[in-house]
Amino acid sequence: MRIVVDAMGGDNAPEEIVKGCIDAINESQGFEIELLGDRKKIERCLGNLSNPRIIVTETTDEITNNDKPTEAIKKKQNSSLVVGMKKIKSQSAHAFISAGSTGALLAGSLLIAGRMKGVVRPALAPVVPSKKGQTMIIDAGMNTTIKPVNYLQFGIMGTEYMKSMYGIENPRVGLVNVGTEEGKGNEALKTAFKTLSNSKLNFIGNIEGRDLTEGKVDVVVCDGFTGNAMLKVMEGTGNYFLDYLKKMYSKSFSGKLSYMLVKHELKKLKKQLDPEEQGGTPILGVNGIIYKCHGNSKAKAIKNTILKACSSACATVLEQMKNIFACMEVGGLYDEAL
Repeated sequence: MRIVVDAMGGDNAPEEIVKGCIDAINESQGFEIELLGDRKKIERCLGNLSNPRIIVTETTDEITNNDKPTEAIKKKQNSSLVVGMKKIKSQSAHAFISAGSTGALLAGSLLIAGRMKGVVRPALAPVVPSKKGQTMIIDAGMNTTIKPVNYLQFGIMGTEYMKSMYGIENPRVGLVNVGTEEGKGNEALKTAFKTLSNSKLNFIGNIEGRDLTEGKVDVVVCDGFTGNAMLKVMEGTGNYFLDYLKKMYSKSFSGKLSYMLVKHELKKLKKQLDPEEQGGTPILGVNGIIYKCHGNSKAKAIKNTILKACSSACATVLEQMKNIFACMEVGGLYDEAL
């Protein structure tokens, strides 16, 4: 199995990217990593390490966050991001991972890797912690304005991913709205509610933002604007909460003693809230396994994303989605695809 990694993407490239790759290789077997980017910089980070499971491929162009995504994809053909996407398209790699420009990665997913047959719009689909385990938010930033059929397709993508990757037999799907009542929302949301209700998805109805962390659903479907805002609020709240606890327990001697009593549980909580533990976000609905990492990802996030990508490649989630969407006509229902 070959995992291709964009060594030049992200704020901490290539040092943290390469370190994460080394950590992944040391932790698990059954795959090799192809690093794309400036050979001299990558080899400097590798140091004296010589491992046949790590391959370096030279690329000469670089896509930055200042580049216009679509223009950069077309003009910088020898960038690590474009070369990685081409390897996915040619099926010479099982997965591609990048912490580079989000816009360019999304553009490349559409223009190079391409959509699955039957998919109207792919989506970013991060998985976040909740009281009852893990919950997917789909979409979380790829499509700010969508139609009812997109909500349905997002629900299908999320359902198949959570089944395959997290072993949830019949994932519960909820539609983010301004209230839980059936008649809430604009016309697109009202129509989406009916479409989801008539599908074979395990649709539990409308949900509110607070229901996400309560664990009432396994898949949250929404437009990319809403999903991205929810994700960023969760990340910010988690950081605030952990910082507050740190200050509270360090203020006094009694606080420090109290911390010793709850230290183990707090470490578990910190691990749950740490985005580095979750790793990258899959882009679902495209012809291949592609993960987007945070721009400021450190080695831990890269390592965990590589291991997650390996699990995705070993699972049947991609093939299952392709089979479902290949049988769907745009606007069709989930039961027509089975």
